[in-house]
Amino acid sequence: MQIDVPTSVGLGRLTVSAAEHPAAVLWLGHGAGGGIDAVDLSVLASRLPAEGITVVRYEQPWRVAGKRVAARPATLDIAWTETAPRVRELAAGLPVVVGGRSAGARVACRTAAAVDAAGVVCLAFPLHPPGKPDASRLEELLEPVVPVVVLQGGGDTFGSAAALAAEVGAAGVGADARIRIVEVPGADHGMKVPKASPLGAAGVRDLMSTTVGEFVRGLL
Repeated sequence: MQIDVPTSVGLGRLTVSAAEHPAAVLWLGHGAGGGIDAVDLSVLASRLPAEGITVVRYEQPWRVAGKRVAARPATLDIAWTETAPRVRELAAGLPVVVGGRSAGARVACRTAAAVDAAGVVCLAFPLHPPGKPDASRLEELLEPVVPVVVLQGGGDTFGSAAALAAEVGAAGVGADARIRIVEVPGADHGMKVPKASPLGAAGVRDLMSTTVGEFVRGLL
C-alpha cells in the first residue's frame, strides 16, 4: 500500500508492508544515493511483517519528484517530522521505531525525540564522508535518548564498524550502553560483501532481519 503525504517541502510517499497482527511499526527512510528498494530496506520490508512488525518505508519529496540530488538535511528533517502524524495514524497507538539507511539514519537520529520514537535503527550510518575521518557525524548518532542499534559494514568507507565502535566508546555519557553496534563482516556502505566472504549475501540478509527484528521486539 502506498500513501502520498503532502508536506511544506513537497509530496512524500509512504510504502506500507503491513503485518497481519502488528505489535509495532518500523518507519524507515532511504539514503541520498538511492530509494526504498535498497537491499537492506527491502529485506526488512519483506521479512519483518511475518514477525508482527509493520514496516513503513518513506520516500523523501526530492525522490518522489524525480530529482537526482538529495535535499539539504534541514529539508529532509522537515519532511520527515511533518509526515510523522500520518505514520502515527497508521500505527494506531502501537510503538513506532524509526530508522533508515545512510542519510535516512541521520534523519532518524536527529528527529527521534521530535517524533517520540521508541528506538532507532541505523543501517550503514555515515560516520564521515569517505576519506575525511575528521569530519565526524557522531553527534547525530548520540542525539537519541532511546535505544539505538547500528548495522555497520566492516569495510564501510563512510566509517567501519570498528571505527564507529571506537568513537562511540570514547564519547562517554553512557553512549556505549545505549548504542549497540553490530558489524556486518566485510560489507561496504551498500551492505555488499566480497564473493569470498564466508557470510555471503544471504547471510547478510539474515543478519539484518534477525538483528532488527530482535531489537524491535526487545523494545516492546
